[in-house]
Amino acid sequence: MRIWAHRGCSLRYPENTLTAFRKAMELKDLTGIETDIQLSKDGHIMIMHDETLDRTTDGKGEIRNYTLEELKNMKIDAGEARVERIPTVEELLDLLEPRLKAGTLKLNLELKNSNIRYEGMEQKIVELIHRRGLEHAIVYSSFYGKSLNLIRELDYEAEIGILDRYTSDCLFKIRGGVNADALHPEFRSIDSTLDELQGYTVRAWGSGRLFPEQPSGNRLNLTGLEVKGITDIILNEPEVYVS
Repeated sequence: MRIWAHRGCSLRYPENTLTAFRKAMELKDLTGIETDIQLSKDGHIMIMHDETLDRTTDGKGEIRNYTLEELKNMKIDAGEARVERIPTVEELLDLLEPRLKAGTLKLNLELKNSNIRYEGMEQKIVELIHRRGLEHAIVYSSFYGKSLNLIRELDYEAEIGILDRYTSDCLFKIRGGVNADALHPEFRSIDSTLDELQGYTVRAWGSGRLFPEQPSGNRLNLTGLEVKGITDIILNEPEVYVS
């Protein structure tokens, strides 16, 4: 079973922050890191899961209504009087680039465009990744099939995963014309047979408590997941499973 960090090491550190990503990068046996991208008002690619700022920062409202400068002035509470800032995708790539280029780590970029249609997001991220020579290390994913098809048009060889809750819904989207080569379902929602999953990479994502709550202490049975056809698991607490 291949282990990925969900928004970095997001159970012990604030999700989608450079600290959470740095802690994940330090895990030598980690397969990859998953994160989320949105666009600022002035077109910068920002790392943020929610479309709104309210849950994870001291800001209010939708991220698309603020410029890069305004977003960088917002604070993320990191505990013990420490403060984090919303990263740009360039900052994340700067951090991870040595391992990405060495082929010892992959990065899953989820395009958060199923609720808000960020025009031009696909072109921006593909151009940036190619400019930095990192295309071999990137997985693109989204709940929005049209966005993934546009990624495929921009980069025929891109590695692409379709997101949904159930494996059956992921397969339904692929059979409906979504040009993806991997399924990204919720790990408790594997409702397809092994034969139906044959030939697909299945990167299942795990939900659970995020920073600043304490680790749950409940380890997943990875063998039990593997026999269902899951090939990769994206976890909030990857450091429990790999070193």
